[in-house]
Amino acid sequence: MMGTGQNSKGQIDWLLLATVMLLVCLGLTMVLSSSGVVAAKKYGDQYYFFKRQLAFAGVGIVAMTIAYKLPKHLLYSLKYPLLLGVIGTLAATLIIGPSFNGAKRWISFGLFTVQPLEFAKIILVIYLAYFMGSKRELMRTFSRGIIPPFAVTGLLCGLLLLQPDFGGAAILIFLLFFMCLVGGCRLIYLIISAGLAAGGAALLIWKEPYRLKRLLSFMNPEADPLNTGYQVLQSLYAIGSGGVTGVGLGASKQKLLFLPESYTDFIMSIMGEELGFVGMSLFFFLFGMFLWRAFLVAYRQDEMTDRLAAFGLTLILAISAMLNLAVVMGAAPPKGVPMPFISYGGSSFVATLICAGLLLNYSRTAVKRS
Repeated sequence: MMGTGQNSKGQIDWLLLATVMLLVCLGLTMVLSSSGVVAAKKYGDQYYFFKRQLAFAGVGIVAMTIAYKLPKHLLYSLKYPLLLGVIGTLAATLIIGPSFNGAKRWISFGLFTVQPLEFAKIILVIYLAYFMGSKRELMRTFSRGIIPPFAVTGLLCGLLLLQPDFGGAAILIFLLFFMCLVGGCRLIYLIISAGLAAGGAALLIWKEPYRLKRLLSFMNPEADPLNTGYQVLQSLYAIGSGGVTGVGLGASKQKLLFLPESYTDFIMSIMGEELGFVGMSLFFFLFGMFLWRAFLVAYRQDEMTDRLAAFGLTLILAISAMLNLAVVMGAAPPKGVPMPFISYGGSSFVATLICAGLLLNYSRTAVKRS
């Protein structure tokens, strides 16, 4: 029976695909609504960002289709060249990348820029899944089971911190932790590693004044409402004014240059303002449906490598969504993490759709379990 969206082995999970396309449509709608004022002011065309996001969606759907059809054995065989490639591109951002707001996280190709972090997440997951799935007997040892994945992740995090991108490094650490947790790593190793990571994060925050300011403003944004606490307060004003049904699509006041990043990192604030509780509930339903189907795809894999890869790909989107919402709601300091499917941005949009395409790929080998 196909009533739950689960197909027989070899067929696609149509419910997962439908949820992905609905989220894409919702994201395009919100970019159109939230970016017009900024686009008109900067470029004289209120549809500038929407047209670019529409083009990114086209590229992303092509990438999703390729990821869906890509043989998994080919994907695993390319893990090391891809890993070396992403290490090289992350290093290149430090040398030739343009600087925005004091950070060098992108590589410019003229008409567009690419943020290597978004693709580094996917490649790291594929590497970790292959390593943990094919070397399960080594995962409970320190020298051969723990050091290699930790060293690779540490190298990527080090390059991100040099950009600097504290939030991106945090996402990679979360991915490593949870994949090690389900991949058979000894719990004591994870506890020690978590303690060391927490200590390192505290040291980084303490040594960099801007990070400390972000932390203090997050804890008490009202103390500096026109400077460090401004963005969080404007976000909360937007969400609070939405009420049950919102002020109406396109009728946001906070997007009138009051809320910075209104169409990127803080687009969910505009959704809350314009669509209210009802619109936010629709998003949570769709994203929850996506996560349910994606985690189900992971659970129903026979091969451990495939199971870990599908689990990690789902984690990429789940962690990003939680961090984005935490920032928007004032529950975490700003980290520059976009909302999957919704926020404007070519790299994040295309990478999200690649994750979706790979999950649809894995759905063809999902076996229904009793």
